[in-house]
Amino acid sequence: MSILIYTLLITALAMVAMWCLSLLLRNAAIVDSYWGPGFLVIASIAAASGTGSTARTGLILTLVAIWSLRLGGYLTWRNWGKPEDYRYGAMRTHHGSRFWWVSFLTVFTLQGVLMWLISLPLQAAVLTSTPVELGWLDYVGVLLWAVGFTFEAIGDAQLARFKGDPANVGKVLDRGVWAWTRHPNYFGETLIWWGYGLIALATPYGPWLLLSPVLMTFLLLKVSGVAMLERDIGDRRPGYADYMRRTSAFWPRPPLPRSADNSTGVQ
Repeated sequence: MSILIYTLLITALAMVAMWCLSLLLRNAAIVDSYWGPGFLVIASIAAASGTGSTARTGLILTLVAIWSLRLGGYLTWRNWGKPEDYRYGAMRTHHGSRFWWVSFLTVFTLQGVLMWLISLPLQAAVLTSTPVELGWLDYVGVLLWAVGFTFEAIGDAQLARFKGDPANVGKVLDRGVWAWTRHPNYFGETLIWWGYGLIALATPYGPWLLLSPVLMTFLLLKVSGVAMLERDIGDRRPGYADYMRRTSAFWPRPPLPRSADNSTGVQ
């Protein structure tokens, strides 16, 4: 239990430091860059206790390092030298002079709490000594993680390449994995966390730890992911309505045919 308190304290200090940096930079979006790496920090601190199964600890740290460093690096690269993300910009405009403390409570503190709660399967997996050997739940978890990571990484790469072409301004990406799901990155992220959850399920505390991927799935579908992004994207991209009609919101499936007035694919 003392390790859990310690990781909570480290998470709180890290989020306070990120908040202070955001005030200096006048950019709250830097919190997104720490989201992935923050889990690696938590898992590494928990693993340093040396109480967990060597095989499972090594597996978790490897998976979390690959996922978190790619995600953190991608978000940092995507946001580097650009204006503050429109979500935080809208909050800043709405709250005015109160934004400094509103951002502390509703962005940095909230994200820190969610990070620590969602990380519990990772902490359990590296803190628990039994079972010593990896089993079928671990291997199924790795398979889910791999599928999720592939969707997320390919989706981000395709979107970055699409946005990097000036000819695509105002258009909708509907090719590659984006033809099968409107949110391949969120779908991939969900599978990644269910993969972690299955690995943690092999530990004595496993069933309780499935609340973490359940929470992550809810957040990505109903709160900060799909629901938030699609709230007004149709106003910003005229072709998005037809894209929504043709393409699954979350679970991948073959796209439906284009509507007659959009048969060329220009959006």
